[in-house]
Amino acid sequence: MTRISFLLGSAGLLVAMSADAIAVLGRHVGFTFLGAIEIVQASVVLAASAAMVGATLSGAHARVHILIERLGTLWHRRMDHGADLISCLFFLFLAAGSAWVAADLWAGFEVTEILGLPLRWLRLVWIGSCLLIAGLFLWRALTQPTEPGHDA
Repeated sequence: MTRISFLLGSAGLLVAMSADAIAVLGRHVGFTFLGAIEIVQASVVLAASAAMVGATLSGAHARVHILIERLGTLWHRRMDHGADLISCLFFLFLAAGSAWVAADLWAGFEVTEILGLPLRWLRLVWIGSCLLIAGLFLWRALTQPTEPGHDA
């Protein structure tokens, strides 16, 4: 799953960089690349979603350790467990809010102005990544031991 996340994120960044590079080159040689900004924006949704899934898979989300590092092993694990559960809830709320917006706009067939890229599919990518991240946090919270001495 980490490799898929990496490949999707890399593809998103590559498309964004290519579209922007062609647009800049076009400005210098006299042609206009209409819709470059829309392509970059759509690619950023893919890249950001993949990056957040990848960060969750590798345990690289930011955590403040100034307090936790002073606690004993038992409380340190309990705080990590609690942080994973709260993170799961946070991403569930993000997914729910995004799904609400998507449901409200679904029948409107919302598209970008120049290229007519449908935004509903980008919203679904974002909602799916939020649900996947929430599931990963929940899985980590349920599988990591909270008591010392219970390591596998």
